This record gives sequence, C-alpha cells and structure tokens, in this order.
Amino acid sequence: MAAAALFVLRVSVAATLVVDGPAHWAEAMSFWAFPGCLFLAVCLCLGFLTPYCAVLACIIELGVLFATGGHNAFEGIISVVHSGVVAVLGPGSFSLDGRIFGRRILTVPLRK
Repeated sequence: MAAAALFVLRVSVAATLVVDGPAHWAEAMSFWAFPGCLFLAVCLCLGFLTPYCAVLACIIELGVLFATGGHNAFEGIISVVHSGVVAVLGPGSFSLDGRIFGRRILTVPLRK
C-alpha cells in the first residue's frame, strides 16, 4: 500500500513539474525548459535516480515560486514540499531504483 502511495506521489510531482516548470520560465529558458522538465518528470515517474531528480524538481519549483513573485504561493509551496518529501522518502519498490539497488528496509532496534 505504501509503495503505491509513493508511486502516486512521484507521478504528482512529475505532473506538477511539467505543468509549472516551463510555464513561468518561458522567457528565461525558452528552449531547454520543457525538455529538461519533461526528462526529470519521466525519471520521476519511472523512479530512476529519484532523490536527485526530486531535489532538482524542488529547486525548479522554488525558482518558479520566486520568479512569479509569490503568485499562487500556496500551490508553489505545496509542490516544493511534495518534491522534498519524494527526495527524502526515496523511490519505493515500484521503481527502477528499487530494481537496480534493491529494497532497503529500515529496522529500528528495540530499547533495553
């Protein structure tokens, strides 16, 4: 169940990146904005190099937030938070990273 939630979160971050990223930066990065954001979105959807792509998505969304001067600040902050959460949580088991590097299970030792 948690792996499916991570997949949905990755896809929502990717969709936000494709929609918001190049839309507000058309003047600054006219040619490379959309292909770059699309590449990051595909990597996020597939779960390839997820922490790095999520950090880049977070930086892009922060740039969009500052470039727009706080227009739709709530949506911008939520997208930055979602990108940060994906960077911290990782890709999950439904991802290429999970296939390549294996699943990591965190075990917390009991107190004595």
